[in-house]
Amino acid sequence: MRVAKQDDRAAALRLIPVSHETAVRLDQFAALLQRWQRAVQLVAASSLPKLWTRHIADSLQLLDLAPAARIWADLGSGGGFPGLVLAIALFDRPGALVHLIESDSRKAAFLREAARITRAPVKVHGERIESAAKRIAGEVEIVTARALAPLPRLLDLAAPLLAAGARGLFLKGQDVDNELTEAAKSWSIQAKILPSRTDSRGRIVVVEGILPKYACPARAR
Repeated sequence: MRVAKQDDRAAALRLIPVSHETAVRLDQFAALLQRWQRAVQLVAASSLPKLWTRHIADSLQLLDLAPAARIWADLGSGGGFPGLVLAIALFDRPGALVHLIESDSRKAAFLREAARITRAPVKVHGERIESAAKRIAGEVEIVTARALAPLPRLLDLAAPLLAAGARGLFLKGQDVDNELTEAAKSWSIQAKILPSRTDSRGRIVVVEGILPKYACPARAR
């Protein structure tokens, strides 16, 4: 199994600098992920040599888009990207909490162990997104997701949180324009697309609000 290299770590921390204390906790997380990866596929094996740049820095870049947010929710957290990485970086922020929603029991177990070791401020929800999102809607300021689903389905899943006032920060690929076109058939979307700081092909969809098309006021004739 190929593992992350020190030069990749250094490159990631140049892209998205963090405090020494945060870097130490991220080291703990990265080491744990590589041990668990032998039994549970948390990331694509081919991406392990670029764990820091491709996964950790990619997640960390979302912090600058919501610098004052305290309560986050991450949909389909998987191996901890971006939600657990964000929680590690938010360790010193008073009142910070990241809800990690992951229905796969093995991945949820990994998230709990990673949170224990890094002392990241998280709550792991080992259940379906549809159930957890409805329960925590109203308290969440930012909802995130990475490599979870095409945007039309992603907006369906995030709708309870977005409707209650959360903003969406969704890490997507270069085909995001097509996904937005498809999503616009069902939703009226207030959104903007930002370039990724870690991947020239990556995009970040910032969703300020959505309304189902059937709920939109009819245009005046």
